[in-house]
Order: sequence, then C-alpha cells, then structure tokens
Amino acid sequence: MNKHLIAIAVLGASLALAGCAEEPAQQTSQQHLQPIDVASVIIKPVQNWHTYTTRLEAPEEVSLMPRVAGVIEHIAFNEGDEVKQGDLLFKLDARPYAAVVASLEAQVVSAEAALSQAQSEAKRAQRLTQRKAISTEQAESRTSTLHQREAQLAALKAQLIAANLDLEFTDIRSPIDGVISRANITKGNNVLAGQSVLTSIVSNQTMYAYFDVDERTWNSSFDEVTAAAHQQVVMQKVGQNGFAHTGYIDFIDNQINAATGTLRVRARFDENTALRAGSFARIKLAANDVTEQVIVPDRAIGTDLKNRFVLTVGEGNILEYKLVTTGERYGSFRAITSGLKAGDVIAVNGPARVGPGMPISPNTVTIDTTGVAFTLSPTAQHTLMAKK
Repeated sequence: MNKHLIAIAVLGASLALAGCAEEPAQQTSQQHLQPIDVASVIIKPVQNWHTYTTRLEAPEEVSLMPRVAGVIEHIAFNEGDEVKQGDLLFKLDARPYAAVVASLEAQVVSAEAALSQAQSEAKRAQRLTQRKAISTEQAESRTSTLHQREAQLAALKAQLIAANLDLEFTDIRSPIDGVISRANITKGNNVLAGQSVLTSIVSNQTMYAYFDVDERTWNSSFDEVTAAAHQQVVMQKVGQNGFAHTGYIDFIDNQINAATGTLRVRARFDENTALRAGSFARIKLAANDVTEQVIVPDRAIGTDLKNRFVLTVGEGNILEYKLVTTGERYGSFRAITSGLKAGDVIAVNGPARVGPGMPISPNTVTIDTTGVAFTLSPTAQHTLMAKK
C-alpha cells in the first residue's frame, strides 16, 4: 500500500514540474521565430518571348579590287579606320594611262582637222555639182569621206573617254561608308584588274540579323506580323548579361522553306557602331498576345525533384508548399502560369533557410520591378486594355 502511495506522489510531482517548464518553453520558441522577407505577388501584363540565335551581317560588304592593272604607288588609309564613300584608298602608277590619254587627245585633234577638211570639200562638191562642174561620182566620194571622218572622230572620242576612265581608276576610292580592313597588297606590288583583292570594307551604321522561325510558332504567335509594322526585337551579344540592343523586323521571306519548315526573318539594328559583322547574337521576339500573369522573383521558386514550388504564408504565419508552373523569365523575375493567384503572399527568398510547415516571423517587403521589361511592344498595354 505504501509503495502505491509513493508512486502516485512521485508522478504528481513530475507532472507539476513538466507543467511549470512548458510555458517558458513555448514563450522561448515564439521569441525565436525565423524572420523571413515576404511580399504579395504582383500581376503584370506580359508577352511570351521567343529566342533565336544568329550572326550579324552588314548590309553592304565590298571586296575591293582594282578596275585597271598597275603598280601600287601609294596607300592612303589607316588600316581599321572608318572610311566614307569616295575616300581615296589606293593610288596606282598613272603614267602609262596618262600617256594613252595624251595620245588619244592628239588623235582627236587630228581627226577634227580631217573632218573640217572633209566638210569643206563636201560643200564645195555640192556647189560644183549644181553647176555641172564635177561628176556625181566625185561628189558622192567626197560625201562618203566626210561620213568616214565623222565616224573616225566619234570612235576616237569614245576611246578617249575610256582612256580617261582608266586614268581615273588609278585612284581607287571607297565605294561605300564603313570600316576598312588591312591592306592585303602593299606599295610597290603589281595588281591585276578585277582579280587582286586589295582590302575589304563593311558598312557599320546598320546591321542585319537573319533567323529562322519554325512554321508552327510563326502561325501561332506571329501570323499577323508584317515587315511594314516594324515589330520590335531585342538582341544580346556574347558576353553580355542583358538584351541591350533594340531593333525591328524589316524583312519576312515570301515563302516557308519546305525542306526545314521554317520562315526566314530579318531584324535590323540602326545607328549602332558597337555592333560588328559576324558577331554571334541572340534575338528575342515577343509574341503578339498580351496577357496578365502572376510575377514573382525567380529566387522565390524552389525545385523539388521535377517540380517547381513556392512557399506561401498561410494562417498563423505558417509556410505552405504551393506547386507552380513557371512561364517566361523577365530579368530576375519569372511568370507563374498556374499555382498562384492575386493576393498570395510568398517567401521572397524561397526555401533557402525555411521549409513547408515552419512558423515564421514575416518581414513585409515590396517587390521592385523598376527597369524590367515585361512586354517588348510599346502598344502592349493599350492592346490589353482594348481586349478588356
């Protein structure tokens, strides 16, 4: 009997001690809740973007070759400089061509004198024929000589024009505005007309970017796009983080390539000397449709095997697991196509230090999207309002 009383007394004392210890423990756990940045999701009008790879091409590119043969006498440019149309680049030895011009000029003077004499004799023969003082045959011979002298003079003048052109072509000038490469053939070397490549020039004020859009994507997202509409695109060069270069579509091919099932499209980038022909680049093109979607920081999204999830703040500041479907990325933000709705509050920094079911001490912050482009088209907002 005494043993039972002793056991009951010990049990009662233990419960009393446990009750005393429980309240401080609860207070301690409440005081040490994890402080977590939270924010309400934002809703933005967005466009889906499609990315394509390409290499930049210059609208004008020239492999400079001489029009006449000769010896290079002078190189008049600095390699790698910008040149303007008409700038002197190479000068060939002009003396042989100048001699030909001088010879032809003398022949033209002689031919003009012969023509003058033939004109006088033809006029005299016409007067003598009226007086029956010369035979018809002699008169016709003088008229024929006159026509021959006219033809000879015309031929010599044509040869003189060609000779002057050859002389002019000894000054080799830039046919376009652009950036010149190095001189492939240097001073003192002989060059052949239409064969020797002296250097190359590429235009640099405008760049083209050709890319191929598959037929299905074009029909579903860009079917209403025309070259005249100047659909906006953005471009990223290798080594750049953002898409800093803005251009527009100015050419759409007239047929689908049956072999590849793609449509050739060209984007144009104007007045940007920082771009170089041959550069690898990525082009982003926005679809026409503008929709409102939930936007969250990309870091707020966690990965669980094959799933994407976001931690939301539920009742009692308890974190909840929300399975989401992600859409397009916009800078450091991501569109959520399903799983979240307006008004949901999320853990901004994701599951880095917390997990589902964990109570937290929320620190409300604002999601700042300043400077982030969610649409490429400047009329996207108006298009969305019109649909509403």
